[in-house]
This record gives sequence, C-alpha cells and structure tokens, in this order.
Amino acid sequence: MEATKQQFEHVIGICRDLFAKKLHDYGAAWRIMRPSSVTDQIFIKANRIRSIEIKGVAMVNEGVRSEFIGIVNYGIVGLIQLELGYAEVADKDEEDALMLYDKYAKAALELMLAKNHDYDEAWRGMRITSYTDLILMKIYRTKQIESLSGATLVSEGVDANYMDMINYAVFALIKLEFGE
Repeated sequence: MEATKQQFEHVIGICRDLFAKKLHDYGAAWRIMRPSSVTDQIFIKANRIRSIEIKGVAMVNEGVRSEFIGIVNYGIVGLIQLELGYAEVADKDEEDALMLYDKYAKAALELMLAKNHDYDEAWRGMRITSYTDLILMKIYRTKQIESLSGATLVSEGVDANYMDMINYAVFALIKLEFGE
C-alpha cells in the first residue's frame, strides 16, 4: 500500500501543478461557479472520456489523461465551493487557493488509504472504463442530490460524491501513468 500512496501523491502532484499554472494564468476565476456548475463541468469531462473510450479516437488533440486531471481538479474546486460558497468575484489569491487545494487533496488521500485498506486495493483489478462509468454514476447521483437541495434520506452528500470522483480519476491516472 505504500506504493499506492506514493503513486497517488505523484499523480496529485501532476494535477496540482496544472492547477497552479492555471491559477497563475486565470486567477481563481472558478470561485464564481456554483457547485451545480462544477458538477456539470465534471460531467462534460467524464462524458468526453466515455465518448473517446467508445469511439476509440479523439478528434481534439487531448486524450483522456487531461480529462481525468480536470476531474481531479474540478472535484477539489467543488469541495472548496461547498465549504466557502461561491463568490461574486475571484476572491482568492494563489497562495490561499493552493492551501485549500492541498487541504482537499490530503483529505482525498486519507479517504483513499482508509478505503484501500478495507477493499484490499480492488481498484487495481478494475478497468479504466469502469472508473469512467463510476464517475458518471457519481455525477448523476450528485445532480439528484443537488435537485433535492441536499435533503436526502440515507445518502451521502455532494462532498462524498466529489471525493469519490477525485479518487476514481486518480486511480485512472495511476494506471495511465504507471501501467496496470
């Protein structure tokens, strides 16, 4: 399991690096997004991955790897937005945004390690296409919870679904980066 922790940290480092570069270029423009818009942005990325998996070819010069990175980063943005609420302006500087990013990346790692212990790394035997389907399922669950304004009877909240989406995307990135 130590290898999994190191692989997770390596992949999150790749995602964080892109997040930091986009923060430099765009600032924290994502702060204006309501959580439902973040969910829809993740949907666009997951849907594109599935489309490429089914068709076997991408017409735009970016493959599934960049989309899984986007899911990780938007999942973390979603968690930040759930905590802070959306803003009317980009109200976070790079340092604050990266501190929040690191907080939720660490939380995702801790959740993954706990689940990995209980499930004995079952994710390693799964196909990347299954991660895509599970992310899409989590998106549809999240949309339903959002349409219920969070008033569920027995289900986990939006935050738990974002965490799962992040971790499934990390698993896909680990397989893409390190192989089966």
